[in-house]
Amino acid sequence: MFNHLLKNAALTVLLSATVAITTAQKVKEPKAWTTEWSKPYQPFRIAGNLYYVGTYDLACYLITTPKGNILINTGLADSEKQIRQNIKALGFKFTDTKILLNTQAHYDHMGAMAAIKKKTGAQLMMNEKDVPVAKDGGSSDYAIGGKEPSYKPVIPDRLLHDGDTIVLGNMQLVMLHHPGHTKGSSSFLFTVQDEQQQYKVFIANMPSIVTDSAFNKISAYPDIAVDYAYTFKALKNISFDIWLSSHASQFDMHDKHKPGDIYNPAVFKDKAGYDAALSELQKKYEEKMKQ
Repeated sequence: MFNHLLKNAALTVLLSATVAITTAQKVKEPKAWTTEWSKPYQPFRIAGNLYYVGTYDLACYLITTPKGNILINTGLADSEKQIRQNIKALGFKFTDTKILLNTQAHYDHMGAMAAIKKKTGAQLMMNEKDVPVAKDGGSSDYAIGGKEPSYKPVIPDRLLHDGDTIVLGNMQLVMLHHPGHTKGSSSFLFTVQDEQQQYKVFIANMPSIVTDSAFNKISAYPDIAVDYAYTFKALKNISFDIWLSSHASQFDMHDKHKPGDIYNPAVFKDKAGYDAALSELQKKYEEKMKQ
């Protein structure tokens, strides 16, 4: 038992030292693929205690509870201010954020994670497969990594595994492991309720392909093809009322909701749109497998 504790202590010191070295490196955030990643967007209530607080395209979600709130994704580094203002505009306190989650460990969803974690004191919970990338700020990502961190490195407080439950107040979220886009890409399944009814919500990390390399040439991720195949199969077997994703464009949010629209959860009940989006991504995967 004592030897086990010593090993854990040594590992903690090693990880802390590694992260300290990485953190000292200058962060070089890549240029955004589109201006819509930084473009402000008016926050709104999606369904029950679930709200959209992200930018025009980088989806960030706030789930409120009597015991504090959960924030999923943080956008680019400069999104921190927008998220803070959006939460305030909805009538909630930024500092009431107690849990931070993410759908994937890329800079467009992790850019402000370290800053928000520090300012709110919230606990970061992540899929264990994406933790190494989070700790080096994206440097070791198999597709878009590099010599310099693309976002400020951050250490999670809890490692999540497929099927794990995140609990806060009256909310329970199930994390689902849907790898491929990153090694630890994650989706979340939970239920919210408004004045009329309950809604089973699915925040899906859609399995888009981010690498130009043939799968069999990616030595840093030898299981990538198998992981994508697993994810496509898993995504087809999930039931939900409302589906959302990591990018507003992925679930056609701007066709379903305009700033100033009245509260209307029904517009996000789009199983046909989900099936079509998934089918299109699977075609791209099958084309990729032919390389």
